[in-house]
Amino acid sequence: MSVQMVLLPVFALVGLAFALMLWRTRSKSAPGADRPAPDGLREPFDLPVLFYVLVAIALPLRKMDLVLVLLSWVFVVARYADAGVFLTASGNGRRGPVWLAGALVLLAMWLYFALRILLLI
Repeated sequence: MSVQMVLLPVFALVGLAFALMLWRTRSKSAPGADRPAPDGLREPFDLPVLFYVLVAIALPLRKMDLVLVLLSWVFVVARYADAGVFLTASGNGRRGPVWLAGALVLLAMWLYFALRILLLI
């Protein structure tokens, strides 16, 4: 796997993080901004940390293969979908399944990576 193919989903996720930070900054300058930001604005930085760590470990160990790259894209799409639901939906109840899908994909990535390391594949 080329480094560019591995890092492209990382760059896409970093772009989402910056977009959400800019949105949060812009929304704070709006009327009624004295209210604290909802927890949903911090969540985009919870799961991705585990994703970034996985890529940072797997890349130099040369364990990043097509399966992990494809799962990376699925995770990134799930994060974009979660952000889209958060920014457009009036209630956060709809975010649960989308967030869970991303979390399960990330769990699958970690399990696959751990098996590759432990079984020396």
